[in-house]
Parts: sequence; structure tokens; C-alpha cells
Amino acid sequence: MAAPVPATVATAPRWKRLVRNRPWLGSCVAAVLAWAATVWTGHGQGSGELLAAALAFSAFTVLVSLGQMLVISVGPGNADLSIPSTIALSGAAAMVVMDGNNAMLLPGLLVATAVGAGVGLFNFGLIRLLRIPPIIATLAASLIVMSVAINFGRGLKVKPPALFSDLMAQRILGVPLVALLAIAVTLLVTLMLERTALGRSIAAVGQNRRAAQLAGLRVERTRLLAYVICAALAGLTGALIAGFSGGNSLDQGQEYLLMTIAVVVIGGTAVAGGRPSVPGIWGAAMFMFLLVALLNAVGAGPGLRMLLTGLIIIAVIVLASSRPGR
Repeated sequence: MAAPVPATVATAPRWKRLVRNRPWLGSCVAAVLAWAATVWTGHGQGSGELLAAALAFSAFTVLVSLGQMLVISVGPGNADLSIPSTIALSGAAAMVVMDGNNAMLLPGLLVATAVGAGVGLFNFGLIRLLRIPPIIATLAASLIVMSVAINFGRGLKVKPPALFSDLMAQRILGVPLVALLAIAVTLLVTLMLERTALGRSIAAVGQNRRAAQLAGLRVERTRLLAYVICAALAGLTGALIAGFSGGNSLDQGQEYLLMTIAVVVIGGTAVAGGRPSVPGIWGAAMFMFLLVALLNAVGAGPGLRMLLTGLIIIAVIVLASSRPGR
């Protein structure tokens, strides 16, 4: 005999059931509305360029937020606050390895990714071996990593190879190449979550860590891989940002400290863990960029932009925390 459907679910309006089953839908709708409002304030001019710019800049946010999503999904209290420092160090390492040489483009990207993965190992070492809470451990690690970045790069801005700069500005059928790369990584993460043992373990550990242990899952290995993948994606992003902006800098990852957490939450990923929302990452990243573009279009000052952006993030987090559990 089938279990009875709870009355609150059965009588809920269709749109509420739709949003509950597709938590990413809200962020995607918000992004479309923000784009339409920005185009309307500009009297319909430059809509295509606005969309291309949103795709290009959001691609960097998507890459680092996908990693943050995996970390948050392994359970409450997990978050990586070392992402900005990882971006700075990896960007410097990539530019030093490339040294303006087109032939060293691929090795530079691999080194940046490896540096990020190393930071992820260091983060989890602090969490696991020293039993430091993840937020404190990754925040402390960010200070150490930034110190390494300062000493390694000595504050010098190394220009990327000409080929790298050209590729970062390249478009295919009007879509920025960096956005296509982010889409490819998004598809890989989606396949990993849905079709691999690691993806299923991330969901299981995030939903109930104790039950996952009793089921024989390697909980700590799952958490380790989540932190390593997160930092590796941050490392790759550091190299891409350096190529896009004409060279590395120590503050190139500063805006991604809380941005990634906001994008993950706005995108519909459960803060309590266990329910990642990959499509919502794109919707939330595009929304955050287009929101700033909209505020710029209406002449809002930096202070007002920060205030409104903060209020929106707070409102979304409050709504997310009030969602009923399943």
C-alpha cells in the first residue's frame, strides 16, 4: 500500500511544488528578469553584448562556485574560505610557468590546477588531523596561502602569453570561449554527481553522515575529494583570470570570498548539505552579475549597490533556511 501524501504537499499550489522540486528555478528566473530590466533601462541597446559580458564574467564565478557547492554539500559547517588566496597563488604560479611563452600555456594551466589541489589537501589536513572546524581551518589556510603568494610573486604582475590572451577574448558563435569551458566543467560535475560513486557519496554524506558511515561509505575520503576538487577549480580559475585580465595580481580573487557562498545558496543548494543544485549555479552567477549591471544602469552608487546586493543575499538565505526538509 502506497504511503499517504502529506496534506501540506498535496494541497500546495503547483508553482510551490515546482519550485520545491526544482530549487534552481528561482535563480534562473531572477537572472532573466535582471537581464530584461537592464536591457529595458538601456532602451534595448546592447542586449547582445550585455549577455556576452554576463556569460564571460559569470564563467569565473561558476567555476569556483561549483567547487564550493561540492564542499557545502558534504554537510553543515563545511565551506572553503581559502578560495581568494588560492586564486592569487595559482594565478601567479601559472604566469611564472608560462613566462610569456605560448608553448608553456598547457603546463601553466596544469601547474595552477595542481597548486589548487595542493591547497585543498592542506585545508583538509587542518580539518582532519588537527580537528579544526572547516570555516576556521580554511580561513587560517587562506592567510598562509596568501603569504606564500606574496613571497612567490613578490607583487610583480607577469603578463600572459599572447595566445592565452587571445583565447580568453575569443568567441565562438558569439559565446565567449571561457563560458564554453565553464559549461564543459559544469557538465562534468553534473555527470560526476549523478553517475559516479563519489557523487552519490557526496549526497549521502551531506544528508546523514552517520547513516553514510553505517552504510560503509568512506566519509572522510568523500570530504577530502570535495575540498581537493574545490581548490583545484579555484586554481584553474586563477590562471584563467590572470589570462583574461592581462596578468596575475594578489587581489584578483578577492571578490570570490563570499560571492561563491552566495551563489551556491541562491542557486538552490541546501545549506544543510546533501542536495547540490548545479543549474542554479549558472542562474545565480548570472543574476549577481546582471544585478550589478542593472544598478549601474540606473545610476546607483557603490554604497547602494553593496547594500542592495547584501539585502538580496540575506533575503534568499532566510528563504532557503525556511524551506521544509524532505
